[in-house]
Amino acid sequence: MAYIEFSDVSKIYKMGEHEIHALDRISFTVEKGELCVIVGPSGAGKTTLLNILGGMDTATSGSIRLDGREISRLSSRQLTEYRRADVGFVFQFYNLVQNLTARENVELAAEICKNSLDAAETLARVGLAERMNNFPAQLSGGEQQRVSIARALAKNPKMILCDEPTGALDYNTGKQVLQLLQDTCRQTGKTVLIITHNSALTQIADRVIRVKNGTVVHMETSSSPLPVERIEW
Repeated sequence: MAYIEFSDVSKIYKMGEHEIHALDRISFTVEKGELCVIVGPSGAGKTTLLNILGGMDTATSGSIRLDGREISRLSSRQLTEYRRADVGFVFQFYNLVQNLTARENVELAAEICKNSLDAAETLARVGLAERMNNFPAQLSGGEQQRVSIARALAKNPKMILCDEPTGALDYNTGKQVLQLLQDTCRQTGKTVLIITHNSALTQIADRVIRVKNGTVVHMETSSSPLPVERIEW
C-alpha cells in the first residue's frame, strides 16, 4: 500500500444547471519520503487536488488515503483534526499573522499539535535563527516563506503540501526556497508535494504527476532527481 493513494477521485461543482468536473476519476500514488511535483496549467485541477488531500475540501466520489487512513470518509470534525495534526501547508502567499513575530507565528501552529517541534529550533533549521524576533513586515519575501515552511515543519506533520511556493518570489529567492524544501524532504524523511505550473521544477522530484483537465495524463518516477542549483527556468 502506498503512503498516499488517490483512487478514482472526482470533484464536481454545480453551477445552476451546469456541472463543472474539476477532477475526473483521478488516480495516483506517492510513497513515503518522496518529493512529488504535481504540474499542470491553470485550471488543470491542481489546487482542487491539493485542497482535497489537505482536508480543506471533500471529493464527490472516490477514495483518498494517507498512511493507511481513508480521509475521504472523515467527518467534518475529524477533518479539522486531520488538517491540524497530519498536514503542513505552504502557500504562494505566506499567510503570516502580521502582529506576531516569526517565532510566535511558528509557535501558534505548533500549539495545536500534540507532537510539535520546538519553534526556535525549527526556525534555526530553515536559516532564521537571527530573525525569529522580527515581525513579517521586517522580513523579505523569501524570509517570510521560510517562516511559513518552519510553521509547517513545527507541526511535525505526515506530509507537507506546497501550493506554488515560489510564485511570489524572484528567481534566486525561489530557488533558495526550493532548496529548503528539497533538503527538508531528504533530511527529515517528510513527504513533500509541490503544486506548480512550472515544468522546470519536475527535475528535482522523485515523482512527477502531470495533470490536465482534471485528469492525470502522465506519472513518472526518477531515481536521480537533480539538486535545485542545477535547474533553470
